[in-house]
Amino acid sequence: MHFDLTAEQTMIRDLIHEFAQSEVAPGAVERDRTGVFPTEIFAKMAKLGLMGLPFPEQYGGAGADTISFAIVVEELSRACASTGITYSAHISLGGAPLDRFGTEEQKAGYLTPLCQGQYLGAFGLTEPDAGSDAGGTRTAAVLDGDKWVISGSKCFITNAGYARNLVLTAVTDRSKGTGGISAFIVPTAAHGFTVLNNYEKMGLHASNTTEL
Repeated sequence: MHFDLTAEQTMIRDLIHEFAQSEVAPGAVERDRTGVFPTEIFAKMAKLGLMGLPFPEQYGGAGADTISFAIVVEELSRACASTGITYSAHISLGGAPLDRFGTEEQKAGYLTPLCQGQYLGAFGLTEPDAGSDAGGTRTAAVLDGDKWVISGSKCFITNAGYARNLVLTAVTDRSKGTGGISAFIVPTAAHGFTVLNNYEKMGLHASNTTEL
């Protein structure tokens, strides 16, 4: 057994290392001081095909493996932790649920734009009274005719201020315990849905962290 990188992984590492050092690192301190979100950096990463790196090519991804994704997160974080966590959440929290559990229609409609970098991916799990304990979810979803009405709140959600849609969890049947929790794709423009950017954090200031 050996742990050498493959030729493809090495190519990705070299590409993202050069990008991170030339495009990300120079403004990292200023962005952390001011809290300015690096929109232009992610636009450039989209042009490089990185915003859908581990997802299938048929949805606009690059079809790369998990190690390649980890390499990109590592190199970005080495240059700027805020950029690293933003990218990591976009892929692993925003895109992965759609890739693993979405229908073909959902993947085409929601995963493809994420892979193209049209907007960032986000995942709403953490709640004020439950933390990141999925089993303690209080947010509830009730079917009203042919529509779901979701009531509740989420906190410490990464990227939601730059997402067009996000996946969030809600209880649909409390009698089933944790088996009664479902995941919903919710447009951030939905009626009654509000994203609040009001946290004063100790670090990662250029990462978008919100309440829902």
